[in-house]
Amino acid sequence: MMNAAPSNAVYRRRMSPDPSSARAPRTEHRLPACEAGGHPARPAGWKPAIHTGWKPVLRATRASALLLVLWALILLSGAVFAYAKWIQADLLLHGEANRDQEARAMAHSGLALGLHPLVSRETPGLEEELGADLGFRVRIIGEGGRLNINWLITGEDPAKLTLFKLWLEQRGVEYQDREVLVDSLLDYVDGDDVKRLNGIEDDEDYHPANRALQSVEELEEVANTGPLISQPGWKDDLTIYSQGPIDVTAATAEIMRLLPGLAEPNIQRFITVRQGRDAVDGTIDDFQFKNLKEVQSYLGLGDAQFKALGGLIVLKDQFTRIISEGHSGKATRQVEVVARKGANNPQIVLWKE
Repeated sequence: MMNAAPSNAVYRRRMSPDPSSARAPRTEHRLPACEAGGHPARPAGWKPAIHTGWKPVLRATRASALLLVLWALILLSGAVFAYAKWIQADLLLHGEANRDQEARAMAHSGLALGLHPLVSRETPGLEEELGADLGFRVRIIGEGGRLNINWLITGEDPAKLTLFKLWLEQRGVEYQDREVLVDSLLDYVDGDDVKRLNGIEDDEDYHPANRALQSVEELEEVANTGPLISQPGWKDDLTIYSQGPIDVTAATAEIMRLLPGLAEPNIQRFITVRQGRDAVDGTIDDFQFKNLKEVQSYLGLGDAQFKALGGLIVLKDQFTRIISEGHSGKATRQVEVVARKGANNPQIVLWKE
C-alpha cells in the first residue's frame, strides 16, 4: 500500500558515491515538517549559507572611512595648532610693543629729571629701578668734551687749527688730504670768494654757504671732506653747541691727547680720578674739580706747561648732553638731548631719539 506524498517540500541531497561501486544509488531523504508553520524542520548540523564574497568589500569600505576620519583629525589638529601659534605670536608681538612703550616712557622720565635746572651729575636718583625689569639711567656729560668745529676754524687761530689737524691725523687722514680739507672748509664758511691755496670757492656745481656750520652733518656738503666723512663714527667727537674750549671734565682720552704738553700716563690718571669708581663719565660718583688749578695739579703740569693750554680748555661747559636710557624687560629705549641749563627752563638745542 502506497503512502501519500507529504505536503511539505522534499529536500534532496546527493550523497557521495560509494567508491566500491561504479555508481552509487540515488536516494532521497524526506524531512519531516515542523510541528507548527509551513517551513520544514532543519536537520542537525545545518547551517545557513553565507555569501563570503562580500567580506573584502565591507572591510575595504570600513578601512577607507577610518582613513578619512584620521585625515580629518590630522587636518583639524593642524588647524588648531596653527591658530594657537598665531595667538601666541600675536600676544608676544603685543607684549613686546607694550615693553617698548614702557621703556620709552622710562627714558622720557629720566630725561625730565636730567633737564631740571637743579639736577646735576651729583644728584641722587639718576639711576632708578621702579619695579621688576623696569627703570632708567641718566648720564649728564659736558658738551665741551667734544670738538666744536665752528670754534676750531673761526678766526683761523693757528693753535686751534693745529688741534683740528691733529684730530684729522688721529682719524687717519693723510697730510695732503688734511691740508685740502681744512682750506676747503675755511673757504666754505668765510664771507668772500677768495680761494685758498688748497681750497675751493664758488663755481657752477658748488656753492659754499659763506657762514658758520649749522650742524655737524653739514660737513658732508663741504667739498673735499670725503677722507673724513667716509669713516664710521666720524661725527662722534664733533659738536657745534659747546662754548668752544675743551671741557676737561668730559673730554675723552683721544681728545685730551690733542692738547699740547700732556703725557699719556698723566691723561690716564686724570681720567681715572675723574670717572670715579664706576669708570663712567657723567654719573653720580664722578670726581668734582673745584677749579682749573686743581685740574693742573691732577694733570701733573707745571705753570709754564699749563699756561700753554690757556684758551684751549674750560671747566664745566654750560651746555650738557643728557643721555637717558629706559628699560622694560629686554626692551631698551634711549633719548639724547643737548641743552643749556640755567635758572629758568632749559634751552634744548638738539633732540635725538
